[in-house]
Amino acid sequence: MTTSAPRPFGVFDPSPVTGPARTRVRWEIWLVLAVSVGQSALYSVLSFIRTVQRSLEEGQPVSSQQTQLNPSRDAAALWDALYQFLSVFFSLALVALVVYLLWEPGSNALRRLGLDFRRFGGDLGRGVLLVLVIGVPGLALYVAGRLLGITVGVVASPLDAAWYTVPLLVLAAVRAGLIEEVVFVGYLFDRLRRLGWGWWTIILTTAALRGAYHAYQGIGSVIGNVVMGIVFGWCYRRWGRVMPLVLAHTIIDVLAFVGYPLAASLFPTVF
Repeated sequence: MTTSAPRPFGVFDPSPVTGPARTRVRWEIWLVLAVSVGQSALYSVLSFIRTVQRSLEEGQPVSSQQTQLNPSRDAAALWDALYQFLSVFFSLALVALVVYLLWEPGSNALRRLGLDFRRFGGDLGRGVLLVLVIGVPGLALYVAGRLLGITVGVVASPLDAAWYTVPLLVLAAVRAGLIEEVVFVGYLFDRLRRLGWGWWTIILTTAALRGAYHAYQGIGSVIGNVVMGIVFGWCYRRWGRVMPLVLAHTIIDVLAFVGYPLAASLFPTVF
């Protein structure tokens, strides 16, 4: 398999594969999706369909339904923390598996993806910029969706359950940032490009999959995450580094997991 060299300021662009290698890439993509974000996207869409059905049966808007971020797994705080930690650990194992599949002799997959600390200052600056571009409008879209009755109410985990609640929520945010950006962007961009897909076809397809992944939160979240996927995909195509996306996603989720409960307590009728 022949691949082109990564450019200093652009995404790594592999050459298309043919024959048995092409079949192998197709099967690999389906298997990775089946055990990671694709599986979650399917369950998320089914959850949204069930939510709409329940709302119609009850004669209530979709906004009357609720979903929970990082739900508790056990009534006992210590056991809940243990389950939460293991959930994060095994999710990160999926990220490691994807990076392993991208690894090639003589080529460092982490460096090829831009998932390293060589340009951490610049990556952090770009990540913060993405938070301002995506995170703030995303919050406004959620509020608008709630007021229009098309977005499911999101119930955040309480912050005072135990001393380790906030660290676990931060760890969960890191997990979400790594899984979504490494798989949706780093992995799928590489593999779909090897199948000969055009860049905008890849960007729009992965953005749609990202939206489906969050469908359980309602239409507002689907729209917001599709837009996020388009912006993140374009940035990855331009910058050639997934680290700014991971940092931006992590910051957004930390604000959602930790800041959202505070906002919900201050503005219960909106959130």
